[in-house]
Amino acid sequence: MTDAEYNECVNRCADHLYRFVLKNIKDEDKASDIVQDAFERMWLHRRKVDGLKSKSYLFTTAYHVLVDMARHDARMVPMADHIGQDFQTDNGFSDLNEVLHRAVDLLPADQKMVIMLRDYEGYSYQEIEEITGLSESQVKVYIYRARIFLKNYIGKMEVVL
Repeated sequence: MTDAEYNECVNRCADHLYRFVLKNIKDEDKASDIVQDAFERMWLHRRKVDGLKSKSYLFTTAYHVLVDMARHDARMVPMADHIGQDFQTDNGFSDLNEVLHRAVDLLPADQKMVIMLRDYEGYSYQEIEEITGLSESQVKVYIYRARIFLKNYIGKMEVVL
């Protein structure tokens, strides 16, 4: 990949990559860090990256950083987040978009990742296979299970409305 191809890739993919990461972690600062890290890694390995597969390389890199961060964060429970909270919940939803986002947030990490790559970003099964390192059949199983969960969670439209 040449420097010009790298710059073109940054211009073409930065927003898509940021949205993908942000939808998975819901933290703008961490999302920016992950996107920056993915672009940095691509820059360091730009001579080895095929310009035609740069978008796939970025999403694969960001996916692996997300998984690493999720594993790291799962072990940590910051006490400052719990001080002064009243621990009240409001399960009322104002619109279908909120219901859908809440349902997606409840999915296991692998299912959430593949459903977002497929339905939000529009990747094919083969592209998701390349990005995640899962087999195509496993990608299809995760997507199927995620869709079944979402269908059961949301239920009938009359209930949501």
